[in-house]
Amino acid sequence: MCGIYLTNIPYEEGIIKDKLKSISFRGPNYTGFKKEGILSFGHLRLSILDLDPRSNQPMVSDNLTIVFNGEIYNYKDIKQDLIKLGYSFNTESDTEVLLLGYKHWGKHILEKINGMFAFCIYDSNTNKVFSARDRLGVKPFYYYWNNGRFEICSQIRPLLQGKSINEDAISMYLDTDYIPSPYTIAENVFKLPPGNFCFIDLNTNKLKIEEYWNLKEVKIKDISYEDAKNTLHNLLIDAVKIRLQSDVPIGSFLSGGIDSALITSLASKISDKKINTFSIGFDNPKYDESNIAEQFSEILGTNHNTTICTSKNILDLIPKLIEVYDEPFADSSALPSLLLNSIAKNHVTVALSGDGGDESFLGYDHFESLERNKFIIKIPYFIRKFLSAPIFLKAIGKDSYRVRNALTTKTENDFIENIFSRKGFILKEKRQNWTAHYQGYKKWSNSLLQKAADLNIKLWLENDSNVKVDRASMAYSVEVRSPFLDYRVIEYARSLPTSFRYKKGRQKRILRDILKEYIPEEVFNLPKSGFSVPIGEWMRHELKDEFYKALNDDFLNKVPNLNSSKFKILLEEHMKGQKNHTPYIWKVYVLSKWYDEFNF
Repeated sequence: MCGIYLTNIPYEEGIIKDKLKSISFRGPNYTGFKKEGILSFGHLRLSILDLDPRSNQPMVSDNLTIVFNGEIYNYKDIKQDLIKLGYSFNTESDTEVLLLGYKHWGKHILEKINGMFAFCIYDSNTNKVFSARDRLGVKPFYYYWNNGRFEICSQIRPLLQGKSINEDAISMYLDTDYIPSPYTIAENVFKLPPGNFCFIDLNTNKLKIEEYWNLKEVKIKDISYEDAKNTLHNLLIDAVKIRLQSDVPIGSFLSGGIDSALITSLASKISDKKINTFSIGFDNPKYDESNIAEQFSEILGTNHNTTICTSKNILDLIPKLIEVYDEPFADSSALPSLLLNSIAKNHVTVALSGDGGDESFLGYDHFESLERNKFIIKIPYFIRKFLSAPIFLKAIGKDSYRVRNALTTKTENDFIENIFSRKGFILKEKRQNWTAHYQGYKKWSNSLLQKAADLNIKLWLENDSNVKVDRASMAYSVEVRSPFLDYRVIEYARSLPTSFRYKKGRQKRILRDILKEYIPEEVFNLPKSGFSVPIGEWMRHELKDEFYKALNDDFLNKVPNLNSSKFKILLEEHMKGQKNHTPYIWKVYVLSKWYDEFNF
């Protein structure tokens, strides 16, 4: 887990080192720099495997030079294959395995590796740079490209100087809480999409991007539920096992939910040592699940650490949020995530997490809403439009956002997309061109639930969940590994009937039935509140003056495409307690702090 940097722009060495210093939290153990012709390589190392300096980067083997961020979980198997092919190794790192694997197989190494990664390899013989990002976009990859001049980095902050704001990206953010790839907040700066690689030909100054992995058309397995459960159980055991490889202390995040409980259960089964577990509790009982996590810990026999935090603990992290996320990012659960990692760092350098379980196994509330309202969607649109009158909905007690959405949305695909984007609700002008990159979900499955799950994986998982986890963990130099994001688990889950994952309101059915083998169902079968904080309440009380100060007319009027008059109405309705507009107010507030931080 590290930070990578590569450019052909002739910066002074001191400038590049200053750029790396601005994100030094990604790799505090060693800062590497190397000049190779017109290229400048930089690397920030967080030492996890082979702590010896021999594994520092940039790493060189003959004509190849690499900078690499992430972990290759099956590196030992690939290493044995390479040894049989006649290769010898000077380190015990996965970096060298990746480098020599590329030397032997070229781009086809991507088909063999299982991990989270973003890397660049320069071949001095061909004068080309090969770069790639992992299948699910767990690790970030930003690049600036302008007429053959390029700059690549793990975060966008070092690339922002002298750049202009991408005004369309502001509209994307105000619709979704993040900026979806391949776009970024800056003009001419992009994210390499997950499951993609690129070649930069320094001879012709051309960049070519290709896809090597994506979700595919769903083919449902002809398999019994019991066989599917056993196969998935074994697959998850292996996904956890390969993520327990570490030369530094390792632990597990344990909330009150199904996913982290199952990952921790499997880790406890596999490990010959007691697992260190960590959870956050809140002084507000409405948001606190720490007592459930403590019950899990007692049953599993882990060394558990619970931290009860106050509103002040969370609010004090807002400056840290802006500092380390370095693009506008409005998922407020990033705040407790930062706090959790700050505590874990005192005990471990690597932590397992349950992230990714909801996407593949239909755990989010919106899956339940889709299932509940799927029959409404099938009613002809002109009838639904008539039935959507507020007076009628209130009379029958169905005046909820999801019901109104189902009645007024023209197609089921629009209904799904509305889960992830409000499509111009607080904008002057609706701008949806970015969604062209996320239309695959329409063709991969005919199931409403699977379609939503696929868009969840392709859009939200990469751009929200993975960004949240990466930045919150890297802020404190912690590596987080998520077994549910093993691409084999993703692919297998999609091959199972949705009834194996969701049946009669029982979300994550198959995961629950596996977890029963470790924790009694009556202990874990409780409603989950999610990793959330009462931001909306704080806006009306502790943070009221701060929000009014930040959301002033001068700022609101300079935000591209923001309907500032409509936003101010929402703000007043919220502050007076008339309605809850927390998501809109929070995202515009975060944007204001981002403008302040980066002087735009």
